[in-house]
Amino acid sequence: MNIGVIFAGGVGSRMQSKAKPKQFLLLHGKPIIIYTLELFEKNPQIDAIVVSCVSDWMDHLNKLIAEYNITKVKGVVPGGATGQLSIYNGLCEAKKIAGNEKSIVLIHDGVRPMITQKTINDNISAVKEYGSAITSVPAKETVMIIDDNNMIDYIPDRSRSRLARAPQSFWLDDILAVHNKALEDNIDSFIDSCTMMQHYGTKLYLIDGPQENLKITTPDDFYIMRAILDARENSQIYDLDE
Repeated sequence: MNIGVIFAGGVGSRMQSKAKPKQFLLLHGKPIIIYTLELFEKNPQIDAIVVSCVSDWMDHLNKLIAEYNITKVKGVVPGGATGQLSIYNGLCEAKKIAGNEKSIVLIHDGVRPMITQKTINDNISAVKEYGSAITSVPAKETVMIIDDNNMIDYIPDRSRSRLARAPQSFWLDDILAVHNKALEDNIDSFIDSCTMMQHYGTKLYLIDGPQENLKITTPDDFYIMRAILDARENSQIYDLDE
């Protein structure tokens, strides 16, 4: 099976939205989380979707799933105290769905609705061939590594620098084993799956993703995504089937 595990457990404090978490904000009349779920719903290689959702909004999400006819969602589970624990809850639900079938999981942010079908397909293909797939984009500006005194420590070669995005994809049993190891080590604060997997010695394979694969975290991100949607609708300058 190929299962999308969508992380929608954040409350969006940096978005400065008082009324609702950022994943439920409306863009062109549709919640951001629905844009994301529809991408996985429409991909013929995706067999099931699990959403790890901020607990107070689970009922609302289930209503949206029914309203927009997202039929591949097979489980909505509460998020955890950290992002790592929210993903873990989603992976445990994915394991219940997969049973003993060898399965791939595509771990994706609910507020990254700008990936393409090609991104999903490339993730699945890379896991089958290399065991992992970390969606990334080239660093377009200079990256600076700083020390504790806010001084530049070193500047990595930009031609060899990449920015990690999502999905981040693995064999389900492999990523669950590493999550369990982290919990045994009393670690629950890894910032994302690739950081955790590399910490425990997993070699990770990168794939290219679209530059517009933004994580909608701040008001600026929200307005950028709205501008991209406007461009797609008004000028048809993107191929939505890529």
